[in-house]
Amino acid sequence: MTREQTITALKKYFDIRELVSPAVFNKFGQSAWKVFDTRLLETLLVLRRDILQVPLVCNNWKSGGKLTQRGYRENVSDIVRQKTDNGSLYVSAHTLGQAVDLSSGKLSADEMRSKVQAMKTKLPHPIRIENGKDAPTWLHADVMTDSNNLITVF
Repeated sequence: MTREQTITALKKYFDIRELVSPAVFNKFGQSAWKVFDTRLLETLLVLRRDILQVPLVCNNWKSGGKLTQRGYRENVSDIVRQKTDNGSLYVSAHTLGQAVDLSSGKLSADEMRSKVQAMKTKLPHPIRIENGKDAPTWLHADVMTDSNNLITVF
């Protein structure tokens, strides 16, 4: 599947505004897909369509919610800016277009992690997922890994 075909398939499940902040959408509009690593887009499609098979929420600002930074994080987003202002090194897969944080009204974060583990052979690329202690209510998935393991829990 080409990048364009992957994006077309993803559009059945996600509006780009669900994956980027208002600032990024205001700057790039529908072209904001370009900020994402192709491996993440392919993985997000498989997670939604083939593994979890339930509606997923990343950002919800377009529908009046407060979530704006669970997909791509640009340099002026609150999380990145605060780290920079504090002089902290912040190297996050979110800033590279390689990560998403997802939740669902149908599955808990632990249930999502379990399903991903059980069906990991469907994943198109190795991923990292955050442990349940640090991500109690969301599934963090990213492709920023140098491991050949299908899933690395951190």
